[in-house]
Amino acid sequence: MDDGIAPSALLLIVSLLAAPAAAAAGMARPALAPSTAIAGSALAFAAALWGTITGGDLIDLPWAPTWGLRLTFRLDGLAGLYALLATGIGVVVLVYASRYLPLHLEHQGRPARDGVRFYGLVLLFMGSMVGLVMAQDLLLIFLFWDLTAVASYFLIGFDRQEPAARFAAMMALFVTGVSAICLLIAAVLLGGAADGFGLATVFARVGPGGTATTAAALVAVAALAKSAQVPLHFWLPRAMAAPTPVSAYLHSAAMVAAGVFLLARFHPLIVRAGWVGDALVVVGFLSMAVGGALALVKDELKPLLAYSTVAQYGYVVVMLGLGGTYGLAGAAFYVVAHALAKSALFLAAGAVTEATGERELGRLGGLWRRLPALAVGSGAAAAALAALPLTVGFFKDELFFAAALERGPLVAALATFGAAMTVGYAWRFWAGVFLGAPRGKVGRVPAALVWPVVLLGALAVVGGIVVEPVTWLAKGAGAVSAGEPTPIAPAYHLDARAENLMALAAYVAGVVIVVTRPVWHGAVAALAQAGERLGPECFYCAVLDRLHAFSDAIHRIEVRDLRSRVATILVPAGVLIMLGQFATPSREAFAVGTIDRSDLSLVLMVVVTAAAALATTVPRDHLSLALVLSGVGFSLAVVYAFLGAPNVALVAVLVETLFALLFLGMLAAMPAHLRRQVTDRADPRGRRRRDPVLGVIAGLIAFVVVWGVLSRPIALARAATKQTELTPAAHAGDVVTAILADFRGLDTMGEITVIAVALLG
Repeated sequence: MDDGIAPSALLLIVSLLAAPAAAAAGMARPALAPSTAIAGSALAFAAALWGTITGGDLIDLPWAPTWGLRLTFRLDGLAGLYALLATGIGVVVLVYASRYLPLHLEHQGRPARDGVRFYGLVLLFMGSMVGLVMAQDLLLIFLFWDLTAVASYFLIGFDRQEPAARFAAMMALFVTGVSAICLLIAAVLLGGAADGFGLATVFARVGPGGTATTAAALVAVAALAKSAQVPLHFWLPRAMAAPTPVSAYLHSAAMVAAGVFLLARFHPLIVRAGWVGDALVVVGFLSMAVGGALALVKDELKPLLAYSTVAQYGYVVVMLGLGGTYGLAGAAFYVVAHALAKSALFLAAGAVTEATGERELGRLGGLWRRLPALAVGSGAAAAALAALPLTVGFFKDELFFAAALERGPLVAALATFGAAMTVGYAWRFWAGVFLGAPRGKVGRVPAALVWPVVLLGALAVVGGIVVEPVTWLAKGAGAVSAGEPTPIAPAYHLDARAENLMALAAYVAGVVIVVTRPVWHGAVAALAQAGERLGPECFYCAVLDRLHAFSDAIHRIEVRDLRSRVATILVPAGVLIMLGQFATPSREAFAVGTIDRSDLSLVLMVVVTAAAALATTVPRDHLSLALVLSGVGFSLAVVYAFLGAPNVALVAVLVETLFALLFLGMLAAMPAHLRRQVTDRADPRGRRRRDPVLGVIAGLIAFVVVWGVLSRPIALARAATKQTELTPAAHAGDVVTAILADFRGLDTMGEITVIAVALLG
């Protein structure tokens, strides 16, 4: 826009500045943090709505031009849908949290100032989510992807005094953070194959083949871990240790939604990967089955909803794996419907716990008499989750069934059974809380904990009557994933079409599941207990224990002495370098040149330098060692002079002279008995055998690397050319002088500062 700030830029700026603004306001006065956070998220939602309606514009700024990296953001249809969810649900959750959090902190005996951190972290996650969905560059996507993991770690562990919260936060960070490495590897593969990291460039230049398949599989692993799909689902129920607003935001509309967003964003690549799409269908159905079964037997409110989230996002993964118009646009529609329903149910669970002090269904019941507004709002949300008519959820299942029918009768049958399980656990949650005989005491619930649930439930009902806005958003998002229009027209049809028959079958089967619960509950509960003992969470804990043991062993080696510490760094570095050498094509990488008479003096000084370096291993007293070590530096200075770099040689002589004087001064200041004690101490026999071996291996690795580098011109010639062109601007006669005078000077100043701080300490 020529006459003002562009909607995309406004959304990005507001989303990223909201967190520091709320933190600054809260530090000045803690009571200002909630209102500042609500205002920031509301402004971001308005910007997202404006940008989505007016059409996405492009932000394209140079980032690292030498590497072809740019700050590229676009509020396209896919980004608009997820940005509206992140900001819109964020507003409602923050309003809820403004009343919930003081009560939560009061129950734990914590000061109100702790809430400032909460609001800053929620807004940090919101800004990271907005940046993620708008990013059009692979490295930007990875940057914001990791930022969401960091923010979620602190949010899940907000009650850091609780061991369960700390354990859950670490588990979530470990699963989603380690899998994020897969996304980084995929970005590097795609960037190398496409000679650029822009999404448009990658999708245009990377065709079907090994690179596309490998990258798509890596992206799928990262996405499935984030969206808590089997077998990487176990972190999500643990994350329910977080406060209720965190669960309502991250685990219904934001964090797990980021996983399926990534699949939708990279769908053009997944299509070219062949079997990856089929694998998504399998994983999605497994998640529907496992998550649904566990939701039918779990008794705690939030874990029940967490397992239902695993199942519900299994639906979305299946639809993205199926692809096509109904699959892609339907997945986007499903995400919106699920976000409205599930965030409302999470918030209702928090309000119920606040009113009763109970967290288990077995101790609740009959609350509709005391909490009628909460019962109505959460009932509408549960109806939307169960896909009942007159709710937005009805159309999510209609599109799901249509996508399944395109693949065949088996997929359609599995989809129907999954929908029936949804009816079962949606009814179990709502009926277990609000129906039946009243139990226990019910306290007063603040209005701010009730009306957000009512609002979300009302939106779920309005979406079932006026479906066009959600349809418009879903079509825009689906078109981005498909690369072409995805026309869908969800509506009520009073006929015997297959989707209607599947919906009726799901309702009937859901009722059967509810009625026959005494028959199957024992068996399913036993399977759930077996899964807890032998499932992926046990594997995670076992791996974590082995890693801790390995870390302790390395620590014992590392702290033994300085040589062991250096060895623990050099040995893994050498292994990684050699693996890189073996994995890199070596044709013409190691060239052997000729030596003529004019090179003899240079060769002689190189030999002298090597001999001086070897001689440093012989002396036992400190003075001889310092003098021999200086001989290495002075010999290198002569080599620089022979290579036609007298300025470098002069700097080297100056540095070596200063270091020699420094060593001599330190030796003079060191007590004589301490020097004798260190000099006379004999090295253990094992170390005398180990050190030469490590030295030879390190020398060979360095030799191979240097030989390979000097045999082939550097690949980043553009960077060297640019530096040469900019040399006069640095007031230097050549590039080496500029580097030594400016960059190396700053580096040395930093080292001196570290030494000074250490000496002062």
